[in-house]
Amino acid sequence: MDLLYSEEHKAFRQEVRDFLAANLPDDMRERLRAGGFATKDDNALWQRRLNQRGWGAPAWPKAFGGAGWDADRQRIFADECAAAPAPTPHPFNITMLGPVLIHFGSDVQREYFLPKLLNADIQVCQGFSEPGSGSDLASLKTTAVREGNEYIVNGQKIWTSQAHYADWAFCLVRTDVDAVKKQAGISFLLIDMKSPGITVRPIISIDGRHSLNEVFFENVRVPADNLVGEENKGWSYAKFLLGHERAHIAGIGRNKERVACARALLAKMEDEGYPEATLAAYRGRIAMIEADLHALEVTQLRVHGGHADAKLSPMLKVRGSEIFQAVTDLLCRMTGTGSLPADGADVTLTRSYLYSRAVSIFGGTTEVQKNILSASLLDLS
Repeated sequence: MDLLYSEEHKAFRQEVRDFLAANLPDDMRERLRAGGFATKDDNALWQRRLNQRGWGAPAWPKAFGGAGWDADRQRIFADECAAAPAPTPHPFNITMLGPVLIHFGSDVQREYFLPKLLNADIQVCQGFSEPGSGSDLASLKTTAVREGNEYIVNGQKIWTSQAHYADWAFCLVRTDVDAVKKQAGISFLLIDMKSPGITVRPIISIDGRHSLNEVFFENVRVPADNLVGEENKGWSYAKFLLGHERAHIAGIGRNKERVACARALLAKMEDEGYPEATLAAYRGRIAMIEADLHALEVTQLRVHGGHADAKLSPMLKVRGSEIFQAVTDLLCRMTGTGSLPADGADVTLTRSYLYSRAVSIFGGTTEVQKNILSASLLDLS
């Protein structure tokens, strides 16, 4: 695929690889390769190393401390981080909240939050989904009632990743319960997670990990200065944020790294003398996944390079999720009983497989993405 990039971009790819080789801790690399998640400390350490290099926020303008890279450099960097594997720049800090503050926040908010987000001096979480308000996010019911210079927040959020150790949350709250159009009564609020009245309860997911949470707000007082942009305009900011969340959503680098693991495992099985019929079946499956991945990468370059309708982006999310699930399933099948937990091991291929089932849900479910495609491309709304 390097044939699709300029010599300058190829040189940049090598620069990124050299940086990763010199700066990514071996223990972090191995945990991520085995299917583990980056911890809070991992995120902080890696974000600070990236920030020190000037790479802490690839898409942010240089005026706000970002790298100011073009789309190709951002894509190369994301792919190489995934292939290493290394954590990406902190997704909630850098990909989601930062761009919203840059475009819609006040000068005071930008001055206070942006340097801290860049250096992981604070880590934030996303308070969007609620019980009954996931795919239909605009139906959310958490309220924020203005009283003088404060908002009083009451309600519940769910599936909140990292809420158990986040310092702040950016939340969608309903500030006009009488709005004729439900999207029109929503605001975007920054909430200190240490505020009285906040309760965080863990949700243990099917892979046995604790990354998700329920968050309850009971008469939580939030300074009105923490309102981002205008009251009742939060839906517009949320759509802007979700566009950034879905950047590089095809997960090309992540899928390439998993395919590389499958190829390495196949070579090991060949050395160990597995029957040729078994090897041939796995070899063929890897080749089919690689072909799908190659097609997806070309499609991503066409869509994000401006040569095709950007409304196709939901397709990238759908196919990227399907390919990730397929290669994770293949790795488990190739490993057999070796993919199961043993001796109390926390990181296993089985855990990775179970986690992969959620990839077609977060960032917009496959069903929602197909609805978007049908409405935008086929006019079936």
